[in-house]
Amino acid sequence: MKKNINVSRRKSVKHRNSTRVVVVLAVILLICGLLAGMAALMAYKTYHGKEVELEISPEMSAERVKDMMIDQLGEDYGITLYRVWNFRSGDVDKAVGHYVVKPGDRVWSVANRLKAGAQTPVKVTFNNIRLMEDLARVVASKMNFSADDFIRACDKELTAIGYKREEYPAAFIPDTYEFYVTESAEKVVRTLVDYRDKFWNGERVAKAEKRGLTPIGVMTLASIVEEESSKTDERQIIAGLYLNRLKRGMKLQADPTVKFALGDFSIRRVLNKHLEVESPYNTYKYEGLPPGPIRIVEKATIDAVLDAPEVEYLYMCAREDFSGYHNFTDDYNVHLANARRYQAKLDSQK
Repeated sequence: MKKNINVSRRKSVKHRNSTRVVVVLAVILLICGLLAGMAALMAYKTYHGKEVELEISPEMSAERVKDMMIDQLGEDYGITLYRVWNFRSGDVDKAVGHYVVKPGDRVWSVANRLKAGAQTPVKVTFNNIRLMEDLARVVASKMNFSADDFIRACDKELTAIGYKREEYPAAFIPDTYEFYVTESAEKVVRTLVDYRDKFWNGERVAKAEKRGLTPIGVMTLASIVEEESSKTDERQIIAGLYLNRLKRGMKLQADPTVKFALGDFSIRRVLNKHLEVESPYNTYKYEGLPPGPIRIVEKATIDAVLDAPEVEYLYMCAREDFSGYHNFTDDYNVHLANARRYQAKLDSQK
């Protein structure tokens, strides 16, 4: 009888233990389900604010990244994004770069991009650039390298393919480009040069040769043309005029080259004292083209030189109405009369 009672007790204990295990397992599964549900809610949280650009730099700590996310994306979305990203990786070094968060972006998607370092490229646009230092500042303002880094990259990459320092501006074409902010200055320079080389296709090279010029020569002449006039509809005529002077072995006598030599483009009236500046860019002293472009030229101006019409003009002078247009002639005496009218108008305006 005792034996039966002990067996019965053992069975009862075993049953209770089994029940406890089942209950514990059920609780664990419930907790896991709740956690999974919460995680899913966090991961699929959608951003509803304005488009935001997150810039994660190499010197940032994870705490600083969290503060930035909260500050720019709002506390709710920002802290959720940080937690999911931190759970997925939290590696700041891999996340360094530029990321755009748009309305409708889910936390999981953004966190995955940060984990993989899948950046959003930045747009780098430049135009109306005169000096290489100006170009360097514009490009570097969007990248993780400095303006000095860009110039050093030019010295390395451009000299390696045959550019002289004076010819550097001919290696670049104004446009809008896309880069990852973590790309090196050297890679950016190579990309820009590749774009320039593609622009100079076989047709354009053939047109340059027909003019007796190299692509760099065309860009140098185009830079003078662009400085001479803001009126795009007369740039072909100006180009034709200068091409005539080159053919005849005449000095270009282009005022913008003197301003460049003096380092002062604010000069409105080029005087005899200015013409005395000793520089290979002074086209009043030296025949032919200067050593390189005096600005980074637009594509349209390059094509204006390549497609310049046949004209008879050899001289030009700004119109006295200050319209920005010029009077053209092939007669030197007429040119002197045009110049006297313009100078008289300048005098009257003090």
